[in-house]
Amino acid sequence: MEGRLRDNPRHDGPLGTGAGLALPAAFAVNGNGLPEKLFTLRQTLYLKAKREPTFRFYTLYGLIARLDVLEAAWAQVAANDGAPGVDGVTIDAIIAAPGGIATLVATLHEELRTKHYRPQAVRRVTIPNPNGKRRPLGIPTVRDRVVQTAAMLMLEPIWEADFLDVSYGYRPGRSAHEAVQAIARGVHEGKTAIYDADLQAYFDSIPHDKLLACVAQRIADRSVLRLIRQWLTAPVEERDEHGRPTRRRPTQGTPQGGVISPLLANLYLHWMDVLFHRQSGPGIWAQAQLVRYADDFVIQATHIGPAIEAWVKRTVEGWLGLTINREKTRIVRLDPTRADSLTFVGYTCRYREDRTGRRPRYFTVEPSVAAIARLKASLRELTSSRRSSVPVSVMVGQCTRLLRGWQQYFHLGRPQRAYRVINAFVLHRLHCHLGRRSQRPCRPPAGMSEYGFFTRHLGLKLLSVGAAPR
Repeated sequence: MEGRLRDNPRHDGPLGTGAGLALPAAFAVNGNGLPEKLFTLRQTLYLKAKREPTFRFYTLYGLIARLDVLEAAWAQVAANDGAPGVDGVTIDAIIAAPGGIATLVATLHEELRTKHYRPQAVRRVTIPNPNGKRRPLGIPTVRDRVVQTAAMLMLEPIWEADFLDVSYGYRPGRSAHEAVQAIARGVHEGKTAIYDADLQAYFDSIPHDKLLACVAQRIADRSVLRLIRQWLTAPVEERDEHGRPTRRRPTQGTPQGGVISPLLANLYLHWMDVLFHRQSGPGIWAQAQLVRYADDFVIQATHIGPAIEAWVKRTVEGWLGLTINREKTRIVRLDPTRADSLTFVGYTCRYREDRTGRRPRYFTVEPSVAAIARLKASLRELTSSRRSSVPVSVMVGQCTRLLRGWQQYFHLGRPQRAYRVINAFVLHRLHCHLGRRSQRPCRPPAGMSEYGFFTRHLGLKLLSVGAAPR
């Protein structure tokens, strides 16, 4: 039957892909340690979707409900841990319950098989944003996260076969670093005019009817469509300052915090990517370049004029039904004669003068001012006066781990300036911490500098170029 899939793809092409199609690294290598049968099934789904771009899958619900798929989904949810949902049930509570994981998986399998599964309400909390404001986060229950992960495991390969190379966020095998490198390539190719877009409350404003229409472009299985509709319209529970709960059913949006949400959000903006590269889009008539990381995107061209701005407004607001945040959306030009800069996914792209000011300005990518400020705030909290009782060796270890994690992300381009600022800051904070603990100025042992005392004697590992993988 045309719509049915074998667990094993044919092995008559590169990487065993069949029909001569090559698998991307994310599907050629089992980096997440999925069971081999499930990993091969995801390969089959990807290849089927890649070979037949108009094929609509109609036998997916049974795959989502499979025991081995639900078991793999549980393993991913448990590895991610996370807070409990409205029922208060944690990962540890499920493991400790009678029957443990096996009971949960068997229960979900039976509920899905008999079509009795119903998602619970989503717990809504707010978390701080880098800009100082707070943004909402929806936390499904653990059992709902397991089913959403099972659906993601089956749906992701299909849509990954469709997604274009211009999108980098929330995709297996792709990263924010690649997005920044794509912007840098565009600048070097002469696409120095940049439309830096900001969408207002994107995850909370996606129209359900249009999103489900995008899903139905590839998914004909009504049970899967019903499952996604249930997640989209699941009640959202908030609590006031007295702990009293209130519930409402959303009419738009997909909760940021749900397992399936990033995939659905990517799918919706994928159609902007498609329109951009059609004959009527600026990718053709303006020779422009689109770089998108989830809902953050930039358009690069030799010139950003009214035609490109009108296309964005017509597509994003008119066709997709979203809202452009005009206060944050702007046009910049990155060239050696201007002081403009672009901040994207935590990195700032700009032209800088060298230290002497005599040479031509050079293009650089470096950690943004906001990213440095966030790290300083974390270090300030870690070394605050409230933690004066923490032994210095413990605090040094905590600072080192924080610095290493930050450097794992912020190592692209020329981060030396940022590293110097942060290294001086952490040394100063530790100096003050030692002074508070001993009630006297910090003095290293005789014959040792303060820098050597912290780095060689106490083992502090400061930021340095080349210390993180590139």
